[in-house]
Amino acid sequence: MSLTVLALETSCDETSAAVVRRDGDRCTLEGLAILSQDIHRIFGGVVPELASRAHLETVGPVCDEALKQAGGTLEGIDGIAVTHGPGLLGALLVGVTWAKTLAWRERLPLIGVHHLEGHLFAPVLEDPTVQPPFTALLVSGGHTMLLDVPAWGDYQLLGATKDDAAGEAFDKVGTLLGLDYPAGAAMERLAAKGDPGRYTFPRPLLRGIAEEDRWNFSFSGLKTALLRAVQKCDDVDAHRAHLARGFQDAAIEVLVRKTADAALEYQRDLVVLGGGVACNRALTVAMREQMPAGTRVAVASPRLNTDNAAMIGAAGSWRLASGQRHDSTLEARDSLPLPGLAHPTGAVP
Repeated sequence: MSLTVLALETSCDETSAAVVRRDGDRCTLEGLAILSQDIHRIFGGVVPELASRAHLETVGPVCDEALKQAGGTLEGIDGIAVTHGPGLLGALLVGVTWAKTLAWRERLPLIGVHHLEGHLFAPVLEDPTVQPPFTALLVSGGHTMLLDVPAWGDYQLLGATKDDAAGEAFDKVGTLLGLDYPAGAAMERLAAKGDPGRYTFPRPLLRGIAEEDRWNFSFSGLKTALLRAVQKCDDVDAHRAHLARGFQDAAIEVLVRKTADAALEYQRDLVVLGGGVACNRALTVAMREQMPAGTRVAVASPRLNTDNAAMIGAAGSWRLASGQRHDSTLEARDSLPLPGLAHPTGAVP
């Protein structure tokens, strides 16, 4: 059965729309428009009110552009998918309200999609062989989660961050080093110039830990260690690249080793790496080099790892094809549990 979905993503500071066609397990991206809000760079972080207003101004044109790229109109759309959480509440409200109105007007089925489930589906858009079971590491500015995925819609939480998310830590460290927000890409470029032996920072929750923290993460202490190193440094400019390299190497080692341990424990030969931090090439390379023998690592291209509507369309089309629907009572939720998520003993909720 073929199903074509128009999807919306407005959870933070990207306004995005996409047209995704599903044929069985194969998802084809027909059109994708992403409009980022650069104004937040001035403030060193996302300003919720400004984000919401920008979504209101651009959601219509972005949808039009995605449909234009797909070479079609709303007449060829079989359903509407939209991110309804988690994220900035005002920003989510724009997308959810637009999607509900459009679905009602066109008499189309509506499905709300969890943002993180979208990240799990992102690699499917480029490789249809990416199917459960697999181990997944989701790393972004707001989340760090290690999951076992026996099947779509069935998610076992193995571990999560106890404080800062990985992407949040990268951004905060970038600010300490004088980089503009968001700092992820700049941090990677800077670290590539650094000496890996100059600074050795702690690997939090990696050695000598309680069993319940085996797959949990913590980046607050690592961030503090870098801050202290900066405070002791006589010439930060001369050491900036080395400091960035030391921080990045420590963060990546923790992420990779815990993921490899989980894949080995659950006997998964496929690992899915998703979220904005998955755009970090050093992380991708380390993940592929250090997984157990015979384990494949699937990572979507950078455009599909940052916040985008294509991944929402992939997840939403699967749920629509499974017969799931939402009605006009669908709400935007700034805090929303991943549907089908179970919490084994020891995992951080």
